[in-house]
Amino acid sequence: MDFQHIIEAVGKYMDFAGVAVMVIGALVSIPMALRGYQPRKLPAGSEKLSVYRAYRQLLGRSILLGLELLVAADIIRTVAVTPTFESVGVLAIIVLIRTFLSFSLELEITGRWPWQKESAKPAPAGA
Repeated sequence: MDFQHIIEAVGKYMDFAGVAVMVIGALVSIPMALRGYQPRKLPAGSEKLSVYRAYRQLLGRSILLGLELLVAADIIRTVAVTPTFESVGVLAIIVLIRTFLSFSLELEITGRWPWQKESAKPAPAGA
């Protein structure tokens, strides 16, 4: 088995892991949302999440992780095996699309862009 076959196999396993994370995340998110999952850090003054919103957040997180694994697999296969201008161009387009998806999912889950800081918590009354 030569280097190219090993890298192709690693890329395929990373692809499988990315898809598996998304599928398992979607399935595990259902009972967690039904049991009343709430994130640890709710913004100050916000209400508890409904089952629907909790499921969307959990599903979004699993999709984000799966997308990261898929991007890693594409990079491994494209750069390590066949670094032609065409393959690098296709990789750049794929990474741009997946980055846009990641940013929009992050905005949906947390309510802020990835580069924005978390809002400061208000000082307790009487302090």
